[in-house]
This record gives sequence, structure tokens and C-alpha cells, in this order.
Amino acid sequence: MDAFTRLDAKIAPLPLANIDTDQIIPKQFLKTVEREGLAKGLFYDLRFDVDGKAKPDFVLNRPEFKGAGVLVAGDNFGCGSSREHAPWALMDFGIRCVVSTSFADIFYNNCFQNGLLPVVLPAEQVQALMEEAKGGNHLVTVDLEAQTVVSPSGQTFAFEIDPQRKEKMLKGLDAIGETLQAAPDIDLYEMKAALSKPWLEDA
Repeated sequence: MDAFTRLDAKIAPLPLANIDTDQIIPKQFLKTVEREGLAKGLFYDLRFDVDGKAKPDFVLNRPEFKGAGVLVAGDNFGCGSSREHAPWALMDFGIRCVVSTSFADIFYNNCFQNGLLPVVLPAEQVQALMEEAKGGNHLVTVDLEAQTVVSPSGQTFAFEIDPQRKEKMLKGLDAIGETLQAAPDIDLYEMKAALSKPWLEDA
């Protein structure tokens, strides 16, 4: 996966609590295991009407938020079923960071496995970002190394993150990538095992 170090991007406000994974990516878009192409289903029922036409008042359909890379949302973002397609869809749409007061545990864990940074901030700071995102200047900076979010007006908000997860995000390591770091040791172990227990090679 791609490393996450620093992101300078537009921020889009989604002031809704309890956005579940079915709202993030509805079930009809789960027929693929490919990560690309899921952007079309992101927030589908919020973005489109029953005829499939874009709702002009939905934040991600508005021209001033086109290309947003950061989403600031209400409490308990990503609740509901455990679908990895949810972070895939957000990232395929171009969103690399979601800011909220809280995340559902499974969604939160899935984010780190896919390079999407979930940032938890206090309610008053999330609300401040919401209000600024509605204004004319939408550019924010998310600095993972410094563990800060800098708002459009220049306010700096610090966030906490597990050190091991931070390190893996900075290096772009998912579970497979982390394992492959030990590839030389794994190869050495396999070679020694083959020499000491050759009968296992014939099993």
C-alpha cells in the first residue's frame, strides 16, 4: 500500500453521525474483490437519487469540494458490518484521511490495513473543522509524522495514534508487507528446516 506521511488536501464536511458501512458502500457494489472502480458506489444513496442522478446538495457532489482528500464526519463513523470495501471505496474516490470523534473498531482497523488514516479528535475540534470546511478555504494539512491536523485558518490540532500503526503507515506496510520485511529470516529458517528434516520435502 502507499505510504502516508503528509497530506495537503481539500477537506469536505459530512456532519452526520453513525454513518455505517452500508451507507459508505452499499451491498450491490460488493460483488468484486478489486479495489479499483468502487468510487462510483461511495455514499451512493446519499450522492444519487432513485433515478441515479447526482444530488447537487450532497457535499461530495458540490464543485467546491471536488477532489477532496480529507473527510470530516460525525460520531461513530464506519459502524455496521465488517466490509473492507468501505475504506477501498473512500480511497478510490481520493479520500486518504477521515476525521471524526470516534470510529467503529473494525472499520478503524481496516483503515490502517489499507492506507486510509483515521484521525480521532475531540468534539470541539471536529466541529471547528466542520465549520471551516463550510467556508471558502478548504485546504488542510494532515501530518502523520507530527501527528497534527492544520485547519484552513491555521489552527493546529494534535491527535494520538498507536506508535506501531503510525510506523507502518509511514512506511506503507500492510500485514503482508510487514511479514515480507522478515523474508530473509523466513528463507533461512526454511533452508535449515529442509536440511535438518529432508523427509518433510517429500510430504
